Amino acid sequence: MSTDQILIAGCGDIGGQLGKLLIAQGHQVFGLRRNINQLPSGIQGINADLGQPDTLSALPQQTDTVFYIVAAGGREEQRYRQAYPEGLNNLLTAFKKQNIRPRQLFFISSTAVYNQHNHEWIDENSVTEPDSFAGQITLEAEQVALNSGIPATVVRFSGIYGPGRNMLLNQVMQGKGYPAEPLRYSNRIHRDDCVGVLMHLYQRSKEQPLQPVYLASDSEPVPLHEVADWLAQKLNSHISDRTSRRAIGSKRCNNQQLSDSGYQFIYPGYQQGYPDLIRAFLADID
Repeated sequence: MSTDQILIAGCGDIGGQLGKLLIAQGHQVFGLRRNINQLPSGIQGINADLGQPDTLSALPQQTDTVFYIVAAGGREEQRYRQAYPEGLNNLLTAFKKQNIRPRQLFFISSTAVYNQHNHEWIDENSVTEPDSFAGQITLEAEQVALNSGIPATVVRFSGIYGPGRNMLLNQVMQGKGYPAEPLRYSNRIHRDDCVGVLMHLYQRSKEQPLQPVYLASDSEPVPLHEVADWLAQKLNSHISDRTSRRAIGSKRCNNQQLSDSGYQFIYPGYQQGYPDLIRAFLADID
């Protein structure tokens, strides 16, 4: 197997886990972020800020694959703009200036680009007409990637859960759930499957061209109140507050294209993905 130089821009939790797998395969991995002190061992840190073009002057010259896995770091519109279309444009400009020609670009997006809210099934070909600035700006950044001149693939993750992402567990432990009406479907993907999907698509890209967009969500869209009620049972918690709290839309994500590409989910549904998280959560609060 040949050794690739791989750049992970925005190398946080998902990028760090992905980097460790790529290193185990013998690849050279660079993690670009503002603070490189927390990068896993073996990932070569690039201390840079995607919002500051002058910090992007020393990128890996033989970069084969780029994963753009950036978090906005806040809900403000300007943060989204800086993190996504502006940050990606800055990186692409730096590649051109340094005469770096990656073979493949992955832009990590989200299902915020959809606005369906009547329990519709959605896939890669569904209409994207987001009414939130987050969805609109993310969709704009997708186009930056797809029009970059580099073979690019957009991966739209649904709600990510996993180690360290305990918001719903904390909420349920406090007795807060969701009403059965109005019905709200939710879609999720475990952190380990996020990493698995990216690894799968990277390996597949070495063999054949990828689709421009993949929707990455587990195989079990489910009403939000059912998830909370199941977690309450496992946590031995009683839900007393079913106030209709914030939930964005109600759609059901179809992962058929991803499954057809050969990806097998580690956690095809929340009942497979949550038990280890529940055990760790309960151990932490003991």
